Amino acid sequence: MLLLGCIKEVSDYELAISLPSGLSGFVPVTQISDAYSKLLTKQVAQGELLEELHSLPDMFSPGTLVRCIITSIEKRDNGSHSVKLSIDPKKVNKSLNCTALAAGMLLSGSVLSVEDHGYLIDIGVTGSHAFLPHQKAKNYIKAVKKGPDLKIGQNLNCVIVEAKNEGRVVCLSVDRSEVAASIATERQNWALSNLLPGLVVKARVQKVVPLGMKVTFLSYFTGIVDFMHMDPEKSMSYSPDQVVKACVLSVHPTSRVVRLTLRPPFLHPGGAPRQLPSQRMGAVLEEATVKAFYKQFGAVFELDDGTLAFARLKHLSKSRKSVKPGAFKEGCKHKCRIIDYSLMDEMCIVSLKHEIIEAQFLQYQDIHTGDVVQGKVVSLKPIGMQVKVAGGIRGLVPSLHLSDVILKQPEKKYNIGDEVKCRVLECNPGGKKLILTLKKSLVQSKLPVLSNYEDAKPGLITHGFVVCAREFGCIVKFYNDVKGLVPKNELSSEPISCPDKVFYEGQVLKVMVLKCEPQQERLLLSFRLSSKPGPEDIWKYTPKEKQEVKYQIGEIVDVKILKKKDNGLEVSILEDEDNVVAWIPTLHLSDFVATSKLLWHCLQEGDVLPRVMYLSDKGEHIILSRKSAVISAVQEEQVVRSFSEIQPGMLLTGYVRNVMLFGVFVEFPFGVTGLAPKVSMSDKFVTDTKDHFVVGQTVIAKVMSIDEEKQRVLLNLKVSECSSGDSAAESFALLNQYFKELKEIRNLLRRGEPSICELVPGRRVHLVVQDVRKDGSALFSGSSVTGLTVTATRYHLRDKNIAPGEKRKVFVLHVDALTSEVYVSLREELLKQRPKRVSMHSVSGFVSFCLS
Repeated sequence: MLLLGCIKEVSDYELAISLPSGLSGFVPVTQISDAYSKLLTKQVAQGELLEELHSLPDMFSPGTLVRCIITSIEKRDNGSHSVKLSIDPKKVNKSLNCTALAAGMLLSGSVLSVEDHGYLIDIGVTGSHAFLPHQKAKNYIKAVKKGPDLKIGQNLNCVIVEAKNEGRVVCLSVDRSEVAASIATERQNWALSNLLPGLVVKARVQKVVPLGMKVTFLSYFTGIVDFMHMDPEKSMSYSPDQVVKACVLSVHPTSRVVRLTLRPPFLHPGGAPRQLPSQRMGAVLEEATVKAFYKQFGAVFELDDGTLAFARLKHLSKSRKSVKPGAFKEGCKHKCRIIDYSLMDEMCIVSLKHEIIEAQFLQYQDIHTGDVVQGKVVSLKPIGMQVKVAGGIRGLVPSLHLSDVILKQPEKKYNIGDEVKCRVLECNPGGKKLILTLKKSLVQSKLPVLSNYEDAKPGLITHGFVVCAREFGCIVKFYNDVKGLVPKNELSSEPISCPDKVFYEGQVLKVMVLKCEPQQERLLLSFRLSSKPGPEDIWKYTPKEKQEVKYQIGEIVDVKILKKKDNGLEVSILEDEDNVVAWIPTLHLSDFVATSKLLWHCLQEGDVLPRVMYLSDKGEHIILSRKSAVISAVQEEQVVRSFSEIQPGMLLTGYVRNVMLFGVFVEFPFGVTGLAPKVSMSDKFVTDTKDHFVVGQTVIAKVMSIDEEKQRVLLNLKVSECSSGDSAAESFALLNQYFKELKEIRNLLRRGEPSICELVPGRRVHLVVQDVRKDGSALFSGSSVTGLTVTATRYHLRDKNIAPGEKRKVFVLHVDALTSEVYVSLREELLKQRPKRVSMHSVSGFVSFCLS
């Protein structure tokens, strides 16, 4: 059976596909295309990575529509079915032949090889050779953002531009505008035997019934549109003989039943269905209004945000037999929970079952490392024990973690169906990977959970398990694959000559953190819990005297720059008789990340920096900061000095310490750190955390919750949540500080690069054309821009015929002091504008005026 599907998830070995009617299937890595399978076979045979073989995540993205064919349906142990699919063009397009190919036809293709002038495409039609020119692919390549070229095995939605020699030679295009404009017509000679999902047609309504409608298309074909695939905004206004635009969803191979959709996102080939915001998945809704009830299928509900949802019959009550139709009259309200989202139906799937609404875990994203969970034993295998935690959530207890001691015959202790209490060692929702432990020492531990290197503070005591004991010491592992070294001299207060004789794999022990370098993922530990954290250079196991600390956090000092290094400034504290050396990281030169880099660029050895704050002592160096917002927070006592002082609702000023896929770690003065999860990072939907925050960025965070047992702080960085009330005053204060720092940078630049200081956006200068490039841009030179690269793009030349040597008046658009690049324009509408001069003094005055 041929179906149109939408990629839901992409992993290294398969594609999870959303299918119509709330169904789902998967495409194994071996069912992508012939060419891709051959590369896989070659790589396995050679035993080394092939440069031309790319992983599935490199080629496919969630939300992409693909044509599929069902290859098999297998019944699982729990009674559900597994639908195996293929997107191989040879299988999807197997009913097409050369003579059937015509210009304007839309079909699936897969990259066969990369050639000098384009790509050979496998369209799965025997005897036909398809070619995609570079010109017809460049816009698509730019839009999908998967690299500069198409890759072998990449699946494409192609439109035939030209078919020659009775279809034996075909020219294709994947240009998005051409694909989106493609409509199947009678002239393309489509037949029921070769009709493909994804084709957009003009259809005529034949009959409207309660569960959908019957339509005719391409003159003599008949199709069905079910109630879930009518346009929600027009579902009540369809009438016989009405002409509508429709997209083919599926074609049954034997009955030849064609199903179509009228939903807008599918009516433009190459489009994408609407996604469900991640925070909505698993949400419990107190009141969902019944819109319609279908006694054979289920009920349609309207949710609190106006979107529609569907509950299958088995999810309306404890069982199908106990469903009472009277309770689902239009307008009735019910409590439900969103359990899934069908991309192909653009509809939430909900359940009214009490046990699902009250369930602690619904999906892998609900489970966090360190959580204690109840599970049921599903199977016992050599690698470990499979445990069912919830409906669709299963985890693995590795054989090492079946008990505090290694079990040689685990089947004597555990039986299928046994209830077990586990603790989560690792959870990867993307890969649906859940690793659990049954070791009582870990499950019952009250010590903090160490799940990332950032939390490994010197002096922290927690539980870990030994994974390796050798002559040099022991390797100890924690949660989320965090591991560290216990050197031989830290194994015990008494000398141990053979660690492997004393410690064993899987042994759970209390350990203390001596030192951690999160960036390098290096962790030094001790079994001697009375030990004190070692000196800064303990990695080398050689003692080194530490500078005596005589400054307090928050103390303001003046410093002189001794040496500029790639990541900061080495400085000496003035008026200190001992000439104490300190360190200012580049990102602590300013509250603004871009300004920090500019300041580092402009400062010179020997410069004096006034009013720098003592931030912390990391051992080798005293760490200082020039972040104005952080200094103000400390001076105004708007800080916490220890974990015990933190209270939910507090607004604290800090700086980003690390940006992870799951959230942002924020550090505050006095060393307290917290985590802002992905859902609490921004008022906008966050796809990639790195698009919103960078390391070193100054932030204001709101404390959401604290976990005293685990010493964890959860933060919120949403602007809407982190304002103290007078947001206008806060904004102008930041703006005022920004302009002050820009003025400081300008004064510093005048020492070495005076010419760049005179070039401000909006200024008009006369320059000489130096060169005109092939891409239409031009380079300029002149005495006022000596040592600078001055460029005008093709757009800003506005079709002016210019030649090298000509003198032209230009308008300065942008000046980049870091790269010494200046961008200018020759557009008349800019050059004719009346010049406006705004001084730094007037801007600062305006800010001060607004603040008062």
